[in-house]
Amino acid sequence: MPRGRFITFEGGEGTGKSTQARRLSARLRELGISVVETREPGGSPAAELIRKIVLSGAAEPLGPSAEAMLFFSARDDHLETVIRPALERGDWVICDRFVDSTRAYQERAGKVSGELMRALERSVIGDTWPDLTIILDIDVETGLERARGQSGGAGDRFEDADLDFHKAIRTAFRAIARREPNRCVLVSAHREPDAVAEEIWKKVSDRFDLSEWTGEAAAAGASESGETDSE
Repeated sequence: MPRGRFITFEGGEGTGKSTQARRLSARLRELGISVVETREPGGSPAAELIRKIVLSGAAEPLGPSAEAMLFFSARDDHLETVIRPALERGDWVICDRFVDSTRAYQERAGKVSGELMRALERSVIGDTWPDLTIILDIDVETGLERARGQSGGAGDRFEDADLDFHKAIRTAFRAIARREPNRCVLVSAHREPDAVAEEIWKKVSDRFDLSEWTGEAAAAGASESGETDSE
C-alpha cells in the first residue's frame, strides 16, 4: 500500500473551504480511495479543546505569540494521533485548514515573528507537509457576507475582526501561493460551487496518479471476496 496523500484547504472567511473539502473527499471515495476528513484548529480530542479556547477569544489576552503556540500544540496532537497514522495506512487526508492559516492569521495579520513560526514548523510539522494545498480566493467583502450569512451573524473572533485584518489575511494567502507554487494552487471561489469543485478535481487529477490508489483498492476488494486472476 503506498503512503497516502495529504491535501489541505486554505483561504479566508467565506471561501467555501469546508464545502469543497467534503466534495473532494466524496469524489475520491467514489474511486475506492480511503479518505480521512479532518480540520484545524481541532481534528483530535485534545486539539478540539484548544479550538474552543482559541475561537472563543479566551486566549486573545495572552497575545499572538502565545496563541500561535496554542495552535501548534493542537497541531502536534492532531498530527500524531490522526494525520500521520492515516498517511501510514495509505489513507488520503483532507484537512480544512493547516499551517498556512497560522501563517496568515497569526504571523501576517497577528505579527508573530517569522523566527518563532519557522521554529514551531520545524519542531511540530517536520517533514509532514501537505502534498497539495488548495487556496480558495475571494474578495473580502463577499467572503465575509457569505460567512456571516452561514453563521447567522454569530461569528467567531476571527470573523468579527475588522476589514483591514481580513484584507491582510487575503494578501497573506495569495503571497503563500506565489511563494510555493510546487505545493499550492490558487483557485477562485467567486464562482458557483460546482465550477469550483471541477477545477479542484482537475488540479488533484493533474497532481496525482489516481490509478495507483484505485488499483490497490480493486486488488484489495478482489482479495477480500476470494477472487483471483485465474478465476
